[in-house]
Amino acid sequence: MSGYKFLPSKATGITAFLSPIKNPQTERGIPKFCNMGSEAEIPRKPRFLCLHGFRTSGEILKTQVHKWPESVLQMLDLVFLDAPFPSQGKSDVEGIFDPPYYEWFQFNKEFSEYTNFDECLAYIEDFMIKNGPFDGLLGFSQGAILSSGLPGLQATGVALTKVPKIKFLIIIGGAMFKSPSVAEKAYDSPIECPSLHLLGETDFLKQYGMELLKCCVDPVVIHHPKGHTIPRLDEKGSETMLSFIDRIQNMLLDK
Repeated sequence: MSGYKFLPSKATGITAFLSPIKNPQTERGIPKFCNMGSEAEIPRKPRFLCLHGFRTSGEILKTQVHKWPESVLQMLDLVFLDAPFPSQGKSDVEGIFDPPYYEWFQFNKEFSEYTNFDECLAYIEDFMIKNGPFDGLLGFSQGAILSSGLPGLQATGVALTKVPKIKFLIIIGGAMFKSPSVAEKAYDSPIECPSLHLLGETDFLKQYGMELLKCCVDPVVIHHPKGHTIPRLDEKGSETMLSFIDRIQNMLLDK
């Protein structure tokens, strides 16, 4: 799809994809135009850091998100990041998407203990410092669990202390942290930033995604008939997402 460019990061093994390429006549994606001698400002595109699923990649998430209509994609500035750790086992997308595959952190069978979690948080923050600022986070699966938990970890001073506050969330196939030591800080208070959640009717994480909604203040939900995947958006889903984007754009304009 045109309008995208590659952004190599200084961090080893990272490639991010920025969308869209900004007009050289604009600054930070905030286009301005002159009308009858007066200047008016158009709300800029909300900028999201996108975190992919377990043992996939930023490029794979980019491909998956491209299922969405152009009318939605053109309203967002999306940056896709590879997780810090190469896949330590078989990926569920082998044979569907090409490697390499990455994972954000590791966990035990009960999902109650995490390995390399602090390194993951530091890695994300470092990328945000070097390539930000970002308005929000978009995440799928393991990336969605991270995305939805980071505002709370940021508020309690555990993570992202050197970057601006996360303002918005787009959560696809999400759930909550199960590690007690992480969860108690991530969900110490309600998630107040505007959040959009995509829930699949046959997603094995659906019930956990529903539990996550209870932690959010006034979440917006798009239900779809698929499983644990990034779905195409039907007319109703597109309208809901565009309405959400319009809302957060206006919030940026008010600041």
